[in-house]
Amino acid sequence: MKLVISSDHAGFALKEEVRAYLAKEGHDVVDLGAYNAEPSDYPDFAERVGNAINSGEAKRGILICGSCVGVCIAANKIPGIRAGICNETYSAHQGVEHDDMNVVVLGSRIIGTAVAFEVVDAFLKAKFEIKEERFVRRFNKVMAIEAKYMKAQ
Repeated sequence: MKLVISSDHAGFALKEEVRAYLAKEGHDVVDLGAYNAEPSDYPDFAERVGNAINSGEAKRGILICGSCVGVCIAANKIPGIRAGICNETYSAHQGVEHDDMNVVVLGSRIIGTAVAFEVVDAFLKAKFEIKEERFVRRFNKVMAIEAKYMKAQ
């Protein structure tokens, strides 16, 4: 699968490990930075991932920062991006299956490398195949919220 990955300085080391792991697993991983551990600003990297997904460069993305909160908030400001904090596997697959999550967000100060690998595996293997009416209804409501606020701008 082709995907994009990015982090700020706090997530840099984990990003490098996740990127290498995914490449070894056969994924086409586009690294959008940070390219070192020098202080940087997480919103810049969230925007890079969001723009890459919205442009069709990749269908899914991975964002990493220290806590996973800031970069998740920034990513979710971008129309079309559905980012979720996932520091365990259940949320990683369920977020895709029920909510069409297209960006998984990891906290480098929260989880270790082995768990990060399991989380991204669960995220990438999951498919958005809504089979129950309640999930369709809820997803459509989320999309309606986004559309409403896009029109207001």
